[in-house]
Formats: sequence, structure tokens, C-alpha cells
Amino acid sequence: MKKIFRNNGAIGALLDEYEKSIFELEQVIKEVTPEELVKVADSETKDPDCKSIQTVLTHIIGSGYGYAVIIRNYFGEKEAYRDDMFFNTLEEYRLELQKMFQYNVQLFEDYPTIKLEEYKNENKILVRWGQRYDVDQLMEHAIVHILRHRRQIEKFLLKIRA
Repeated sequence: MKKIFRNNGAIGALLDEYEKSIFELEQVIKEVTPEELVKVADSETKDPDCKSIQTVLTHIIGSGYGYAVIIRNYFGEKEAYRDDMFFNTLEEYRLELQKMFQYNVQLFEDYPTIKLEEYKNENKILVRWGQRYDVDQLMEHAIVHILRHRRQIEKFLLKIRA
């Protein structure tokens, strides 16, 4: 990954780090076999999004679109959440990760003067899971979400390949 920094301040920093988290995820999954992709790595979890590498990747993509949808809807758009998209190949997941990232880039292109920080709790975005975030916090959450699930996939691979 050739490092080119965006030059639009805090928005650029958020997008650069978001892109980096996706790149790091792609590095972890690039050698995953078709069998490893779908193998149940956690049969004990009650969370259907966390059973296999495939379900985790599907969740990452859905959430990535979802964060941008949350922000768009906060600004009055009527954007629908996307249905989960399960794929059978890593190339399909890689392409969809890039599309999801571009959807987030487009958010900031559509709202170039977006206010990232909001100090009044009542003006923050109330998300479906009950917390309130400003745009900056929600995007930071989106980045860390990928990092946490990248780690989960790394652990899955250790378990699957043991």
C-alpha cells in the first residue's frame, strides 16, 4: 500500500486510518482458503455474525455501510440499511470492502463541511445500539470495529490451522 495522505484535515485523517484498517484486514485474509472462509471457528458464540471468517467479513461490510447510513439519516436523508451480503470468495469480499470504503468516502465528499465534533449530548447521533456519538466518534468506532474483527479473524485462523 503506497502511503498517500489526504490533505483535508481531520476528515482526511479519519479516512486514511479507515483505509489502513481495511488494508490490514485484507493482508490477514489474503491467504485464507475457501474452506477456511466458511469453516465455523466459534461454535459456542450466540452471535451469528461471529461464527466464521465469512460471517465476520459480512458483518464488517454491513456495519461499514451502516455507519455512513446512520450519519446520512441524521442529516435528513432517507437512506436504507443494506441487507447482509454473503460471498463465497475472498476476491468478492475484497471488492466489497473497497466499495464500502468508497461509500464512506462519498459521505465526506457529499458533506465537505461536516461538523465532526459535537459537545452537547442531545445533539449527538443516537445509534441503534443506544449510544450517542458525534460524527468523529462514530467514524473512530468504525475504524476500531474493523481492527477488533481483524484480530478476531487472526485468532480464528490460529484455531482453524492448529
